Amino acid sequence: MKFISLFAPVWACLQRQWPLKHHLKPLRRGSTVLLLGTALSLNALSQQAPQLQLPRTKLNAGMHMLDVQLAQTPEQRQIGLMWRKEMPQHEGMLFVFQQAATQCFWMRNTLIPLSAAFLADDGTIVNIADMKPQSDDSHCSEKPVRFVLEMNVGWFAKRQLKAGYQLGGTVFKR
Repeated sequence: MKFISLFAPVWACLQRQWPLKHHLKPLRRGSTVLLLGTALSLNALSQQAPQLQLPRTKLNAGMHMLDVQLAQTPEQRQIGLMWRKEMPQHEGMLFVFQQAATQCFWMRNTLIPLSAAFLADDGTIVNIADMKPQSDDSHCSEKPVRFVLEMNVGWFAKRQLKAGYQLGGTVFKR
């Protein structure tokens, strides 16, 4: 019963999207950290549906036009393509980070196999990783990048796109 009463304010805030700060005052600092971490996890887990309403942009790979969703916030990037049962061949998701860093991806709660292209600021492919569904295996960029493009597995290989190929789009600096 203590477990439920401790997390009830967090759950109420998540359901109503209220700030947690007014519920955390009576709790000790260690509890606050535990609650905040749990709140973030509960929020991501309570989603359990594909995020389909993200902003979109167009990219091109030569004659191939892509319609990609933009995952720009930490929560959007954390959820990514989780819980999708299928994705059209010309669609994908572009993960946009504020700063270039070594980006690592895994496939927890992701139901479809994906290929991730790690992209430099100008859209040049640094490396590509094929990822198995529902796996916690880590797939990382070979150097710091700000963009990661996830497509259906094999999309890049079928079009003979490899490291060094430059994708086009307004999101990439020229």
